[in-house]
Amino acid sequence: MPPFPRACEHALDRSPPLRHAWAARGLLGAALFSTGLLAVPGKAAAQTDTAASAPSEPGFFTGLFAPSRSNLFPTLGGLRTVLGNYGITLNVTDAETVLGNLTGGFKQGATMQGLITATLQINTDTAFGLPGGTFNVSALQIHGNNDFDASYLGTIQTTNGNEAENATRLWELWYDQSFANGAFDIKIGQQSLDQEFIVSQYSGLFINTMMGWPALPSNNLYAGGPAYPLSSLGVRVRGIPTSGLTVLAGVFDDNPPGGPFDNDPQSLDAGGTKFNLNTGALIIAELQYAVNQPLLGQMDYGNRAAGLPGTYKLGFWYDTGSFPDQEFDDTGLSLANPASTGIPRMHRGNFSFYGVMDQMVWRPDPQGPRSLGVFLRAMGAPAQQNFITMSANGGLVLADPLPGRDSDSAGLGFGIVKVSGAASALDQQTAYFTGMPYPVRSTETFLELTYQFQAAPWWTIQPDFQYIFNPGGGIQNPNNPAARVSNEAVIGVRTVVTF
Repeated sequence: MPPFPRACEHALDRSPPLRHAWAARGLLGAALFSTGLLAVPGKAAAQTDTAASAPSEPGFFTGLFAPSRSNLFPTLGGLRTVLGNYGITLNVTDAETVLGNLTGGFKQGATMQGLITATLQINTDTAFGLPGGTFNVSALQIHGNNDFDASYLGTIQTTNGNEAENATRLWELWYDQSFANGAFDIKIGQQSLDQEFIVSQYSGLFINTMMGWPALPSNNLYAGGPAYPLSSLGVRVRGIPTSGLTVLAGVFDDNPPGGPFDNDPQSLDAGGTKFNLNTGALIIAELQYAVNQPLLGQMDYGNRAAGLPGTYKLGFWYDTGSFPDQEFDDTGLSLANPASTGIPRMHRGNFSFYGVMDQMVWRPDPQGPRSLGVFLRAMGAPAQQNFITMSANGGLVLADPLPGRDSDSAGLGFGIVKVSGAASALDQQTAYFTGMPYPVRSTETFLELTYQFQAAPWWTIQPDFQYIFNPGGGIQNPNNPAARVSNEAVIGVRTVVTF
C-alpha cells in the first residue's frame, strides 16, 4: 500500500501525553521570570510607582459577559497592568475541539483534542526606549487524542487545524524591527510561516486544517514545512513601496525536525528548541495588493470608503533540499517493480506558485457589521517529486448573520487536492505487478459548514460540519481491500477561551 498521506503521518507517531495545563503554566512562568530579568533601567524603571499601585482584580463574576471584557481574567490579578507598564503583553488561549465521524471512513467515533497557546510580547520602545521593536515568544501545550484523521478517516485534507503530536513546545521566538514609520521591517528568529505567508483573512474562520496552512505544502515539504506546530530559524523582510502594495519575503530552514523526508515526525523536535540549520533552505516571497483599505499611517475612524475592501496576493516558494520521486527508484525502475531497490530517485529542489484572494462583495450599511466576503486560494507544483500537484480552497463568510448577533460569523467553504500523476502512475503499476485490483488515487474534496457563536468577548463556541468526498484521493479500505474508503460525514464543535 502506498505511504499514508503526509498530513496524517504526525498522528501515527504519538508521543506520550503530558500534564496539559500545568506544564504550560510552568513554561509560561519561566517566560515571565526571564522577562523580569530583561528589565533594565530606562523608560520602564520610571514607572515602578505606578506598577506598585496597580488595581486589584475585580470580582470574577462582575461583568463576566460585558462587551468590554475581552479576557476571562481581565488583569490577571493586576499582573497585566504591571507588565503593561514595562511594555509587555501576555495572552493565553485554550481551544478544545471535539470531532466525530458519523459515516464512512475507517471507522465511526469521536475524539477530543486541545491546544493552549501562550504568547508574550515586549514593546522595546516602552521597555528599553528602542522605537519600532517587538520581541515575541510563544509556546504551545497540545493534548488529547491526536489521531482522529489517521485512525478514523484517512484524509489528505485533515479536519482539525489544531491536531498535532502531544507536546509542550516552544513555537515562535523572534525579534522584529521596523523603520521609516513602518514602511519597512525585518524579523529574525524562529518563525512559523503560516502566520504571515499564504494567509487568507476569511479562511481563518474554518476548522479544517487546510483552511490554514494549505494542503500542498503540508504534503510536499519536509514535515509539512515550518508551520504550526513547527517553526524554523530564518529572516523575513517586509516593505511597503507604495500605497496598497506590500512585498513580503523570507529565507528559512526547510526542515524543522531535521529528519529524512519519509520519516520526519514532529517528535524529532518535541520541545521546539532544536533550531535546525543543517538541511536545505526554504525561500518564499509574496506580493500583496490591498484595495479600499486605510493607507499606512492613516487612522481608521470607521468612516468606510464607498468601495468594498479586498486583498490579492501572488507568491512562490522554492526549497533547495532533495525530494523523493513518487514513481521511480534510484535505478530507474518503478517503485512497484519487485526488482526495485525501494529507494526513490531524488530530485534536487522543489517549488510552487500560489495566489490568494479575499474580497468583500456585499455590505448593506457601510457603517454596519453585516457583510459577505469571498475567498479563494490556489497552488500548483511539479508532479514527479510531489504527492500533491494542485490544491485549492475557497468559500463564503457572512458576518453578523442573524439579528442581534453582530459578532458572530457563518461560513461555507470547500477544499480540493489533486494527487500527482506520478503517484497515480505508481498505483497503476502496483496493480500491474501484483495482478490484484488496486485503486488509483486522484482527487479529494471536502465541504465545510460552520458557525462561530460569540458567547462572550472572551469565549467562542463553533459547531462545525464537514463532508469528505473520495477520502485520501480514493485509497484502499483496510477493512475491505476490494473497495475504496467511502465518503465521510464529520460533525463537531470547537470552543475557544481567551484568558
